[in-house]
Formats: sequence, C-alpha cells, structure tokens
Amino acid sequence: MVDSERMTLVGTLHKTGMLLAVFAISAVLSWAENTSFLHGTPNRKTPAYVVLVIVVIAICALGGWALVWFTVRNKTWSHMTAPVYALLQGLLMGFVSAGNERRFPGITIQAICLTIAMCSCLLLAYRFGFIRVTESSNKKLAVAISGVVLFYITNIALMLMGVPTLLMIAGVIPSILISVVIVMIAGMSLVSDFDSAVQCANEGNPKYMEWYAALGLVVSLVWLYIEVLNLMAKARKAEDSFDNP
Repeated sequence: MVDSERMTLVGTLHKTGMLLAVFAISAVLSWAENTSFLHGTPNRKTPAYVVLVIVVIAICALGGWALVWFTVRNKTWSHMTAPVYALLQGLLMGFVSAGNERRFPGITIQAICLTIAMCSCLLLAYRFGFIRVTESSNKKLAVAISGVVLFYITNIALMLMGVPTLLMIAGVIPSILISVVIVMIAGMSLVSDFDSAVQCANEGNPKYMEWYAALGLVVSLVWLYIEVLNLMAKARKAEDSFDNP
C-alpha cells in the first residue's frame, strides 16, 4: 500500500504518455482548423475570426507558461494543471506547425522525426552513462536557459517596438547557429528533467510528483520541438535564398 502511494519512474512515464496523447489530439484539431483558415474556407477570413485566432494563440502561449509558473509553486495541483498545459500547448503547436507547413511543405513531419530521434539519442546516452547530470551541470544549464529567456524577451520587445530583432540583425548564418545552440540547450533540459524524475522516484516522493515530473518532461519536449521546427524553417529559408539570389 505504501509503495502504491509513492512516485515511480514507470508511473511518471505513463503520465507523460497521457499528456503527450492530449497534446497530440489538440494539435491535430488545431492543425485542421488552422488549415481551413489559411486556405480561406468561408467564414474564416472575417476580421472577427482573425481576432479570435490571435486571442486563442495568445491565451495558449501565455496560459501555458502561467500554468507552469503556478505548478512550480503548487506541485500538488499538477494532476490538474499538467493536462490543461498539454491541451493549450497542443493547440498552439498545431497553429504554428500548420503555418510553417504552408510555407515549407513537409517540414512538420521532418521536425517531429528529428525531435523524436534527438530525444531517443539523448536518453540512451544518459541511460548508458555518456551524459551525466550533476549539480554543477544543472547550474550551468539554469544560467543558459536564463540567457535564452532573456534573448526571447529582448526579441519580442524589439519586435513590438518595430525595431529589427537581434536575429534579423545577425543575418541568416549566425541566426541558424544561434538556433543550433538553443536546440542543444533544450535537449540538455530534457535530459536534466528526466534525471530529476529518476532522482525523485528513487527518493520515494509522493505520488502526485509523477504528474509534476511528467509536466517537466513535456515542457522540455515542446520546447525542443518548437526550436527544431524553427531551426529547420531557417535552414529552408536560407536554402531558398541561395537558390534564388
């Protein structure tokens, strides 16, 4: 009875699978809706509908991160906040993926496959000891993530002010290199979250921590996917510019 009330790694993986299922279903629905919108289905191009789409995207983006912020401070609520986060991020990723797919056909399935391949390689490397997570590496990772967040905020602020963003100033090749670095940081974040789940399970944390650990894994997976998609879009754009100077 005591064991059933304690967190396990298997339980965490099961809950991660459940969250990914919610994420996938909402992403497919969002993809279908966005495809109809982009192709000009009747009643999809009215100003009111466009505003509605923008509001939904903003709610999904800001609401998702608000839920993560809340859950970090209220871990016992994770069994409720984690599924809602997966739902919101699925809707958001469906819109983003459909938009990129329209510009670069085939890019979405490529990004999904590359993300899965990276996750598999990283977790296998962790499993066999090629990647070791230490307190020192976690501190460095925290600094790196803070730098990425600051980079995001700066670019958003410049964009809202109508000023060229740092990526626009840097140019195509430096922008791609920056994305490669961010993808690496996102990948290491996934490994760190998985190691945290392992450690929490070994320590016999309460059962609700399975949802919290699963949420952490899904957050890193979503981040990794969106950065891989962004990197591939930049690469496609660079390729098109070289082919059509």
